[in-house]
Amino acid sequence: MVAALGEATGGIFLERIRDQMLQDPEGRRILRERPVITSETMQLDHLRTLPDGTFGREYVRFLDDQQVSPDTREPVHFVDSEELAYVMRRYRETHDFYHTLTDLPVTVDGEIALKWFEMVQTGLPMTMLSSFFGPLRLSSEERSRLFEVYVPWALENGSNSKSLMNVRWEEWMEKPVEEVRRELGVKPAPQV
Repeated sequence: MVAALGEATGGIFLERIRDQMLQDPEGRRILRERPVITSETMQLDHLRTLPDGTFGREYVRFLDDQQVSPDTREPVHFVDSEELAYVMRRYRETHDFYHTLTDLPVTVDGEIALKWFEMVQTGLPMTMLSSFFGPLRLSSEERSRLFEVYVPWALENGSNSKSLMNVRWEEWMEKPVEEVRRELGVKPAPQV
């Protein structure tokens, strides 16, 4: 349902993301080549052999720890434009890279914090709805932590970092995760 809501409300926001991608050489290349992120294309077994601290090793460690796979993303159904459907697909497929980059856990407050980050990065209505209504599910202690720690971090990092839709993640796997963060202008989320 969340995926369908994201597609149904994405419209002009997907066009805006596409236009931002077209203004960036890597974004244009991504739109032209339309790479997909699957277990096969990411060669997860190879990533498991990379040294600790590389982006690829930390990404696959995240997948393994959370028992998730890049193959489980819902296909795009409700976006008519083939190009904009790809933009939505790419957004979905890169979500777990954002977890690796930001060091946010897969908890309710960690996911909401990541939606705040993504809201600043993409402006997608679904990220706004998750950001504003998701906290209703949190305890008062979790809400305090979200708004006192995670939201300020997400607003600063989301607005000061490179547009992550213009990152060809597949080519960053062997770089140290700290170098990736530096190059993209993202500080890891505070660990509280």
